[in-house]
Amino acid sequence: MPEAPSLLRPTLRRVLRWSRRLAAVVISLCALAGAVRLIVPATPGGPEGEPPGVRRQLAFLRGALDAGAGDDAQALFPEGYFFLHVLYGLTWVELGRRVPGETRAEALREARWALERLDTPPGRAPFSAELVPEYGVFYRGWGNWLRGGVLSLQPAGRRDAGESRRFAADSAALAKAFDASPSPFLEAYPGQSWPVDSTVAMASLRLHDTLEPPRHAATVARWLELARERLDPRTGLLPHRAAPGTGEPEEVARGSSQSMIQRFLPDIDPGFAAGQYLRFRDRYVVTPLGLGPAVREYPQGMDGPGDVDSGPLPLGVSLSATAVTLGAAQVHGDAALAGALAGYGELAGLPVGTPWTKRYAFGLMPIGDAFLAWSKSARPWTAAGPAQPPPATVSWWWRLPLLALLAVLGTAPWLPALRRRAGRAR
Repeated sequence: MPEAPSLLRPTLRRVLRWSRRLAAVVISLCALAGAVRLIVPATPGGPEGEPPGVRRQLAFLRGALDAGAGDDAQALFPEGYFFLHVLYGLTWVELGRRVPGETRAEALREARWALERLDTPPGRAPFSAELVPEYGVFYRGWGNWLRGGVLSLQPAGRRDAGESRRFAADSAALAKAFDASPSPFLEAYPGQSWPVDSTVAMASLRLHDTLEPPRHAATVARWLELARERLDPRTGLLPHRAAPGTGEPEEVARGSSQSMIQRFLPDIDPGFAAGQYLRFRDRYVVTPLGLGPAVREYPQGMDGPGDVDSGPLPLGVSLSATAVTLGAAQVHGDAALAGALAGYGELAGLPVGTPWTKRYAFGLMPIGDAFLAWSKSARPWTAAGPAQPPPATVSWWWRLPLLALLAVLGTAPWLPALRRRAGRAR
């Protein structure tokens, strides 16, 4: 009678052989899926098109918010709860602005739901009521931008009167604070001034003057003059951090804030924005290892530490800045860069989709999904868009190194079997 180990050896060999084949099939299918994601456009076909997958991302985000994702985000960084809700609402506004007025009910309902969550104790918790304006320029600016977005979804003659009054009052409070300050950069927290927050607030004043009788043109003009006098001397861009009270630059321009600044500047002054965007793109957009475009946190030739805003900085690249720059590129009409960033995100972001939802990085960080959905849906709100898009710096061929790498990964598991078959044939 043969020994049991002798009987098991053929079975084990078959199991191992089929396991290797199954692993090879899975790896090849993943490589093929990655290649498809790189090739299929991930941005809208035009300014009126709906960005692919964003509606399903919003479905995932609403479920996550209902399950407490806002509180989870708040534990990660100070504005987590606020950002997750405001970006969810702003993305619905973006989608709502793309469809006729009679079909905007869902977008209006969801944007209002998000706006209501900002006016709650958890929404205001990180901010100080002692600041001017109350709760600081971050809270007031982003909230005012979303409130204006909600009003923009309503027909001009039938806007909610209460929402219009609140928008006018908050805009007036922001304008009064800017007019009274020698600095163009108001405080977001006591003793802390971040120019990106004032940029958002200023865009909301321009939005007010687009939707309502204009009142804040002088405030916007003064802000632009003062901001131009306080550019970061190293890059010629708005600084990352400024001195409270004076607005003098205290930290070099950084990708995590510049990506947002470039998103909002076209809604304030398209001419100033165009020059700033080209400076930003020239100094921060790179192709590390030749594998697709990405955005550095610090300008080329300079390195520094990461923080909660930038995240880790592999090869100096900020993933958050890269995602948000997608929106800035779209607003500036830089379709080539926007498409490349979106396509790279479809590969590197590990999206998981169903017929109803879509999430990136397996849905482990909903705040990342919120930033990406908001960026993929970006369009100017107060301007028609750039008269002439910036010259393209990214060609279709940026995909080739990644496609070649995927081809190697997809075929490598089959090479041992092919060698064995070739040997038997010889």
